[in-house]
Amino acid sequence: MFEKLEQELKNIINLENKPKIILGLSGGPDSVYLFLFLNKLAQEDKIELICAHLNHEWRTEAIIDVEFCKNLCAKNNIKFIAGKASELEIAIKFNGSLEEIGRKLRRYFFNKILKQEDANYIALAHHLQDQQETFFWRIIRGTTLKGLSGMKMLQEAYIRPLLNIEKKDILDYLDKNNIKYLIDYTNYSDKYLRNRIRKYVLPALEKVDSRFSKKFLTTLNFLQEEEAFLNKITENNFNIIFKNINNKYTGNLTEFKKLDIILQKRILIYWLDKIKVKFTASNSFLLEILRFLNNPNGGKHKINQDFSIIKKQNNFMVL
Repeated sequence: MFEKLEQELKNIINLENKPKIILGLSGGPDSVYLFLFLNKLAQEDKIELICAHLNHEWRTEAIIDVEFCKNLCAKNNIKFIAGKASELEIAIKFNGSLEEIGRKLRRYFFNKILKQEDANYIALAHHLQDQQETFFWRIIRGTTLKGLSGMKMLQEAYIRPLLNIEKKDILDYLDKNNIKYLIDYTNYSDKYLRNRIRKYVLPALEKVDSRFSKKFLTTLNFLQEEEAFLNKITENNFNIIFKNINNKYTGNLTEFKKLDIILQKRILIYWLDKIKVKFTASNSFLLEILRFLNNPNGGKHKINQDFSIIKKQNNFMVL
């Protein structure tokens, strides 16, 4: 099984230069499985492995998780870095559900370790069922084609080598080889939408048709291919409409208005992402901007507390 996984990894990153990889290790079955695989590569001198664990300090059992991960790394001579959420020096306050805040805290922590250790990648243990959960979670909350295309195996510095592997195969491997892992019982609570999808929606779909997981993966690949194609079209049109003047991207309104509204929305998202403006890409948010840009009068449209879109003559920009 690890041979196939190694080939998957080689398809997304270059192992010839012995990359330094930070593994987000929680102690759960998925991250322990990924640890075993990456540790094997480290022992074969193909990668340099460091494990990182963030204690959110939300559960009394959290200290047990830290000790488990610390001991697992010590037994295998792998460097281990632990952090606490309360000790992170974060300039902004994260909003959202507890799940979303936890994800943002971990991402902040992992990015900090990536820079601190001068590493190449951050490895996360998301598997096929996580991909399915994310798909339906986004449908329920409302999403775009980009959202439906799911998590990528390689996204910036983040790698997810297990995305095509089923949870049951991970558990079978660990149980057959008597490998210990931790269980987070909050994953079984109906309080969280993801848990309800995992407990009720996915098993029902498997019961309706046992081919569900296989067909889901095929469909997801189609969506990702189409999203990649649309990204190229978006980028090409962005480069026609926007000019980089003194490190500020200024758009040409006449050229922008020639485009279909779908492409206009995609370009707005691409533009705001590129200049690192924080926003939530809801349909209402994008339509408000389009209404402003289509208004013949000049002026400005506030995006958030820090930035506004300025429209002057035939140009628009963010200040």
